[in-house]
Amino acid sequence: MKQSRKIGFVIIAAIYIIAAAIGVAMFLVFKDLHIFLRILIADVSATVFVFLTGVVLRNASVYDPYWSVAPIVILTGLTIHYAKIDASIILILHAVWFWGVRLTYNWAYTFKNLGTQDWRYDHFKRRFPRIFQLVSFVGINMFPTIVVYLCLLPAATLIENSISSMPMLILLIVQLGFMICTWSATLQLISDLEMHRFRRENAGKNRIIRTGLWKYSRHPNYLFEITMWWGVYIMMLGVAPQMWFLIIGPIANTLLFLIVSIPLADRRNRDIRPGFEVYMKETRSLLPIRKRKV
Repeated sequence: MKQSRKIGFVIIAAIYIIAAAIGVAMFLVFKDLHIFLRILIADVSATVFVFLTGVVLRNASVYDPYWSVAPIVILTGLTIHYAKIDASIILILHAVWFWGVRLTYNWAYTFKNLGTQDWRYDHFKRRFPRIFQLVSFVGINMFPTIVVYLCLLPAATLIENSISSMPMLILLIVQLGFMICTWSATLQLISDLEMHRFRRENAGKNRIIRTGLWKYSRHPNYLFEITMWWGVYIMMLGVAPQMWFLIIGPIANTLLFLIVSIPLADRRNRDIRPGFEVYMKETRSLLPIRKRKV
């Protein structure tokens, strides 16, 4: 059963429907708490459920879609909770839905079955066999949830503080952030399509993609994931500039990629792809700025 791709999709869909229901229930139960804390409790509760299903299924990759699905559910739910809609809310929902649907589709495209999990999790399992479930709970499930939660706070603040009639300056700032989000998701889509095509054409070969966006950045998909959440933060600044300290969200997300994701991916690529060291010397990890040849 775990080798069936279709059954895997059905099981994961059921898991996420139940997780969403748990999150909504927890949000409603703690109605007297601050809205940020209610979101956190709901988010953590849903994450715990997803983690436990991963333990049962012996596959930590059950959590993988959470990064892109949770923001859609949370922000749409908040909009329903506040029972209001205006230009800034429409824009933030459009940006997050576009980003989330695209990223979820990318996960679905690469999903094989419940018998296969992300190579990074296999790496952690080999390295920490006795405490892998603890590593999985803290590092694979809960830590990303907290990072996404921090990234969502600016969007939640925008929804809470939005007004139907916005001055032109506020609208321009919101539109600027929206444009950054839209372009980020679009370029992320392009980089993913380029990678999918490259892998199809070079199946079974440990070659390095150096075409398209990947010619200018080793991790263009990570770059535009980072700029996506900076765009969300800028949108919030137009509506609630007094909440500037929520910059902790995009900063945490940026550090996640700089400190964890990029070094881990580069280390693996150096081990399995001949010539990757040269690629690293000639191409920056994120910014598409050509390195000077020594």
